[in-house]
Amino acid sequence: MAWRLRLVPEKTNIDFFRWQWFTFGGSMVLMVVALVAWAVIGLNFGIDFKGGTTIRTESTQAVDIGAYRSALQGQPLGDVSITQVFDPSFRADQHVAMVRIAALEGDEAVSPETITAVESALQAYDPAVKFVSVESVGPKVSGELIRTAILSMVIATVCIIIYIWLRFEWQYSVGAVAALIHDIFITIGLFAILGIKFDLPIIAALLTILGYSINDTVVVFDRLRENLLKYKTMPLRDVMNLTVNETLSRTLMTSGTTLIALIAMLIFGGDVIRGFVFAITVGIVLGTYSSVYVAKNIVLMIGLDRSDKPKNGKSGEFANIDA
Repeated sequence: MAWRLRLVPEKTNIDFFRWQWFTFGGSMVLMVVALVAWAVIGLNFGIDFKGGTTIRTESTQAVDIGAYRSALQGQPLGDVSITQVFDPSFRADQHVAMVRIAALEGDEAVSPETITAVESALQAYDPAVKFVSVESVGPKVSGELIRTAILSMVIATVCIIIYIWLRFEWQYSVGAVAALIHDIFITIGLFAILGIKFDLPIIAALLTILGYSINDTVVVFDRLRENLLKYKTMPLRDVMNLTVNETLSRTLMTSGTTLIALIAMLIFGGDVIRGFVFAITVGIVLGTYSSVYVAKNIVLMIGLDRSDKPKNGKSGEFANIDA
């Protein structure tokens, strides 16, 4: 007989509403804490959003990011990000790196004297290093990047609302968007509390979280719609419990396998991608949780019309649920 690995039994009968006021209420509290942290502590913006200078270096010696950092430690610099650039067109002795330096507080850009000092420091370690290009990002461009990042998040969310509304009913779209807002706000709040650098790759991670979270939520909603047609007399709460139990194995297997890869990247991926991977890791955990404990609860609060003829009434079943 074939043996298959299962994270959960083939059939489960978990009451996901048993501790609903703790799970759902806890999520609302975490969102409030995240918003307060975001407003009071603020985000640790990276060079993309604060302004700074990007220096492209080239050398005949191999790039040692740790040595580059050590060479720049004595300089009065803002946040420094160093990455090695790989390109198949490079010569065998062509080693390129990108050194990104954030402007200090109160300065609009990195001064020419500072750039000269950085060049001297790197040349003291590697006399062959050359600065092939120096580009600065001012406050105006940084402000535009912030506005563009916010706009991209808003547009993605609106498109998701329209998609869910067209595919299901408007109640589902409200539940899905509430789950997305839950995931994004708590992730951003965590970045504010931990002081992790927030830059454009983190925006890319947040957009990835939106796509992952809504995919998991749609799977649950799709099965819920099927079960509502199959069990027409079963209370909505019970149908939702049945639905989550039926999709639980798929949800945990998908999230679990994704997290294995992400945790490996988080540990061994290095500083360059750590913030990006951390954001996606947190987002996937939150997205899985919100698909089970947030999205369906919102739909149950609003109520679904289960009659054959469309109408605008609410079922009101959420009010009768035992705590």
